[in-house]
Amino acid sequence: VQLQASGGGLVQAGGSLKLSCAASGIAFRFYTTGWYRQAPGSKRELVATINSDSSTNYADSVKGRFTIARDSAASMVYLQMDSLKPEDTAVYYCSARGREGFYWGRGTLVTVSS
Repeated sequence: VQLQASGGGLVQAGGSLKLSCAASGIAFRFYTTGWYRQAPGSKRELVATINSDSSTNYADSVKGRFTIARDSAASMVYLQMDSLKPEDTAVYYCSARGREGFYWGRGTLVTVSS
C-alpha cells in the first residue's frame, strides 16, 4: 500500500494550495480517505475525510476554507486549501481507512507565512 502526497509548499497568508494524494495497493473506491495534519509540538489532527459515497467531514477550523475531493477512478484524493492562515502550517498526511486497515502516507509540508 502506498499513499503519496504532494503539493505542499510555502504560501502567504490568504493564499491557496492544493494537495494531492495518489493511492495504490488498495481497493480505493471502498475506502474512506482523508487528510490529517501535525504542527510542530502538536498532536496529529483530523483535517477532512471523504467517504466512498463522497460524503465529507471537516474539522471546524477548516470549514468553509478547505475542500476535500476524490477521483475514485484515478485513486486520487485532493485537498483544496484557500484563505490559508499561519496556524495552518503543518505537515499534512494523506490517509485511507477500509476493511483491511488504516494507512498513512508520507507527509507534505505546508508553511503559511504571515
